[in-house]
Amino acid sequence: MLTNRQLLILQVTVDDFIETAQPVGSRQLSKKEEVPFSPATIRNDMADLEDMGFLEKTHTSSGRVPSEKGYRYYVDNLLTPQLISKDEIKQIRSIFEERMVETEQIIRKSANILSELTNYTSIMLGLDVRKHRVKRLSIVPLTDDSAVAIIVTDSGHVENRVFSIPENFTASDIERMVNIINEHLVGVHLHELQSKLEIVTQSVLRQNSGRLNALVGSLNKAMTIEHEDKVYYGGKMQLLSQPEFNDVEKAKSIMYWMEHVNEFPGLFHLNKKGINISIGSENNQFGMDNCSIITASYDIGEEQSGSIAIIGPTRMDYRRVVSLLDVISGDLSRELSRILRGQHG
Repeated sequence: MLTNRQLLILQVTVDDFIETAQPVGSRQLSKKEEVPFSPATIRNDMADLEDMGFLEKTHTSSGRVPSEKGYRYYVDNLLTPQLISKDEIKQIRSIFEERMVETEQIIRKSANILSELTNYTSIMLGLDVRKHRVKRLSIVPLTDDSAVAIIVTDSGHVENRVFSIPENFTASDIERMVNIINEHLVGVHLHELQSKLEIVTQSVLRQNSGRLNALVGSLNKAMTIEHEDKVYYGGKMQLLSQPEFNDVEKAKSIMYWMEHVNEFPGLFHLNKKGINISIGSENNQFGMDNCSIITASYDIGEEQSGSIAIIGPTRMDYRRVVSLLDVISGDLSRELSRILRGQHG
């Protein structure tokens, strides 16, 4: 059990190291207004905190730095949200001023602004497009024997598929097929599109015009929608500007991890709501021992969700990042839900 004085010294030590990236000594803490203790008293408490595993002594200085255990205790027990300025709130809200209708545009812009505001790397895991619902389908001929099918979803996402047009099909045949498909497939999830098209081919189209079956069959072959978590980065190189990553090998490990982030979905806490923080070895990934990952979820309607992650050194400004993520995840959920309602309206 830590004493109130030890709690204060731990909190101020972590805050100071986050700000300066320099080991913290008892003398510099004694000069702070919020620490009304002598250097000797502070030094003794810092030694006790080191013995308990909350602080570590560096080889290059008489000062101490927070350990992973110290950061975890700080995050769980001492973290207080940082007030976000009006200008920063305005910058975040500027994402939505253009009233964009494609979710990808909003997510990409959010990633960039988050990186600008934190000076860390932001990663946003987009929505699974297979869960989007078809709003409308149109077909545009490209040549005499090919066309592109354009599918617009309820979230503004657009899928394009080029397919072959069998011989002897006219523009009126294509228009009739599009009308029938839109009549029966609006509102269907993208991952169900192929199976629903087969049903339409077997029943509805046969009743209208059996010759359209070949055309729908060609379209259906091009309609595979793969599961792919779309990843959007903001400030991909920002992380390398932190002093912790001046080491070339550490930098290489981080860049490799970011290039393969889709292979580590567990890092995004996809099944957890709210703010989640993983520190150092808690990430369970090679090369991430010097990093912390703070994630937040955002929703679009009741069916879909995505994740936002900020990647920084363990010496991350947790207070600021948590506050920014809290603001932007709420705003993002509201804006994406607005788009969804608008597309359905």
